Amino acid sequence: MSDSIKHECGIALIRLLKPLSYYQEKYGTPYYGINKLYLLMEKQHNRGQDGAGIATIKFDVKPGNRYISRYRAMGSSAVADIFEYVQKKFASVQKAYPEQSKDTQWLKDNVSFTGEVLLGHLRYGTHGKNSIESCHPFLRQNNWMSRNLVVAGNFNMTNVDELLQQLYELGQHPKEKADTVTVLEKIGHFLDDENQDLFDKFKQEGYSNIEISSLIAQNLDVPKILTRSAKTWDGGYTIAGIFGHGDAFVMRDPAGIRPAFYYKDDEVLVVASERPVIQTAFNISIDKVQEIKPGHALIAKKDGTVTEEMFIEPVEQKSCSFERIYFSRGSDADIYKERKQLGRLLCPQVLSAIDNNIKNTVFSFIPNTAEVSYYGLMDGINTYVRDFQKDALLNRADKIEDGELEDILSIHPRFEKLNVKDAKLRTFITQDADRTDMVQHVYDTTYGIVKDHEDTIVAIDDSIVRGTTLKQSILTILDRLNPKKIVIVSSAPQIRYPDCYGIDMSRMGEFVAFEAAVSLLRKRGLAHIIDEVYQKCLVSITADIDDIDNYVKEIYEPFTDEEISNEIARIITPHHLKAEVKVIFQTLDNLHIACPDHKGDWYFSGNYPTPGGNKVVNKAFMNWVEGKNVRAYFSS
Repeated sequence: MSDSIKHECGIALIRLLKPLSYYQEKYGTPYYGINKLYLLMEKQHNRGQDGAGIATIKFDVKPGNRYISRYRAMGSSAVADIFEYVQKKFASVQKAYPEQSKDTQWLKDNVSFTGEVLLGHLRYGTHGKNSIESCHPFLRQNNWMSRNLVVAGNFNMTNVDELLQQLYELGQHPKEKADTVTVLEKIGHFLDDENQDLFDKFKQEGYSNIEISSLIAQNLDVPKILTRSAKTWDGGYTIAGIFGHGDAFVMRDPAGIRPAFYYKDDEVLVVASERPVIQTAFNISIDKVQEIKPGHALIAKKDGTVTEEMFIEPVEQKSCSFERIYFSRGSDADIYKERKQLGRLLCPQVLSAIDNNIKNTVFSFIPNTAEVSYYGLMDGINTYVRDFQKDALLNRADKIEDGELEDILSIHPRFEKLNVKDAKLRTFITQDADRTDMVQHVYDTTYGIVKDHEDTIVAIDDSIVRGTTLKQSILTILDRLNPKKIVIVSSAPQIRYPDCYGIDMSRMGEFVAFEAAVSLLRKRGLAHIIDEVYQKCLVSITADIDDIDNYVKEIYEPFTDEEISNEIARIITPHHLKAEVKVIFQTLDNLHIACPDHKGDWYFSGNYPTPGGNKVVNKAFMNWVEGKNVRAYFSS
């Protein structure tokens, strides 16, 4: 992707189903769990490079001994920093106590991060808000083991204000206005309730307090806790949690917006945000990995029982299509096929844009994530050329001349790597003009391939958000090759609306498609629509959330997709450019053909899967009109 956008976040959970001694005997290491957690997190490094954290819980620890360990770090090397910290602990133990370092019970009694349940998290900071306190996992601590709670997740809630109000009404006073705090405290509240109900029950039955602690741990109704906690949540989420005594869960929102996959055998239960990382870390085939169903929670009790149970009624599945287009690793078998199909489906539009002139067109891509859709485009163009040649040779009444035959057989698409992404330049330069000049050199190009003023360049990108990098860098560099025309092709549709479920795209002014629509409104004397939409959004603030529509759709309604695409091309074309520029976007219909099981497309269509989404988009539009450069919802 030429424009960098951030995603929140990635999770990894491991529940060891055998005693630690089992892994020492079979795999020759007591650190089997922590080593696998490192692999899962490192393989998901694409999901978060601003911070990371891990937490582990030990079973059956004697009173007075620590059983929860947590460590968090910030920065792009956070995962490496965390596991270097942990490995140094292990190395010092091995050096000081070489014999005991192979005794799993001794290690469990004396060394942190040697537990049976392990949880990892990777995150991106949002809107500059990035501190160690914002890094997951979060802890809610208590002297009662079964009241301790560890939480990490990939989520955003759209209704934080309402959730905070509910916590106030319960008598709580959260220290921060953020969805992570509300989620932690909401689950924690009902965990406390369940503990208290069980305590009262067993107390009436005559059990001692010590006996009751054990009975509570055995009898906690995890689905009930999650059902009560999530009743009023509005958002996209995959949330993992561990209770202090050892019960663990991973819950997924009712529309299946955020991804969650798992694998289980008799040794281990593992959950991650992406499927191929589980396959790689545990060397298993794709059919062994399952997806947690929307509205369900995967629950691992302390006794090793694992179930998948519904905690909230599922709704129409709207899994995030951006996961398929861009965020998730392309090494997933299905995602790889879908991205190729996205490129293949663009062929008719591309051929029309170049007037079917294969001979004078150079096809390329914008590194690095557009490469797979580029392969699909290659397949489609090659198929077109073969069909053209076959038709020219087989379906003609007259004899073909040698020269014409040679021309037909010589048609060969030119697929080249024109764009090269250099190492990221440091932004130590403070002057705007100088910084803009440096940004132009983020990408470089391959010289000597394009014929001066004769060839068209077709370059595929996986999506276009702001268009800034295209305008400031890519188009300028491609223009140095002296092409006749530059066609920028997006394998995603036009991004028109903010996301509020986990992608850091929350402000209307960020979208070049929105800028184009507003520009067209003003040019055609339709600027009054902007104020009319604003007034509708203003009224919607006090309306019941279920009665709110996405009024921002009206900004786009007067125009065809092609009109907006042409205006985008005008906006992103630098004044000094010599070549003609055209921009092509994927259609929504073709997106759904390529990704049939991931129909969450609200950032393209404006059709939000939860009522809170409509509230957020209207608020984002109001912020834009009022000149407020802030997000339309709260998150951490």
